Amino acid sequence: MKLMQKKINYNDSKILYNRKVSEEMLAQDFDIKTGSWSVRDGWIIGKNPLNNPGMIVSKADYFGNIMLEFTAATILPCTHDINAMWNGSWDDETNTRGLAYVAGLQGWWNGKVGFEKSPEYKLKAGTPLFGFEPGKEYHILMGSIDGHAFVFADGKLLLEAFDPDPIDNTKYGKIGFEAYCAQIRVKDICVRQIAYEAVPEKYESEF
Repeated sequence: MKLMQKKINYNDSKILYNRKVSEEMLAQDFDIKTGSWSVRDGWIIGKNPLNNPGMIVSKADYFGNIMLEFTAATILPCTHDINAMWNGSWDDETNTRGLAYVAGLQGWWNGKVGFEKSPEYKLKAGTPLFGFEPGKEYHILMGSIDGHAFVFADGKLLLEAFDPDPIDNTKYGKIGFEAYCAQIRVKDICVRQIAYEAVPEKYESEF
């Protein structure tokens, strides 16, 4: 998995969490914060008709440079927003997401692969160039290495961005999934500690 000046060693990235979806798994491992969340046919089903993040958030913390791996799809007729967070937190007083990295497919109101940092949302990145298909299952990988964030789908790098003021991943460790005015389904959830190596980059003269 190649990024700018980095190579992620997928097979060496230690699994921190990997549990088959069930009602027991959802109840034991996640808190339902907003929206409607349930289990059906081996999928976690998220529904939220409002223009805000309907979220489940992990009870456990996963610190450091982590990568979320999961399979997800929109539930037709919904056509948008498969989103997740990591290196995150939740503000119980306001019942809203706190400091966190958020990324997703077919979101940001105009069908973009996107990335942002809550709660101020001053750091954002997005591209409309991915040919998203509503209802299709995607194998998604997203995470960050000291603020160098990335999103892969079906083995293809879709977006990477650099946070000049990275979240302290020794203090913020929640992961979560989000339905933003959407219906989505998620399974095969895995959290990995990223193993990577620096890769020097240079051009070889072509002429």
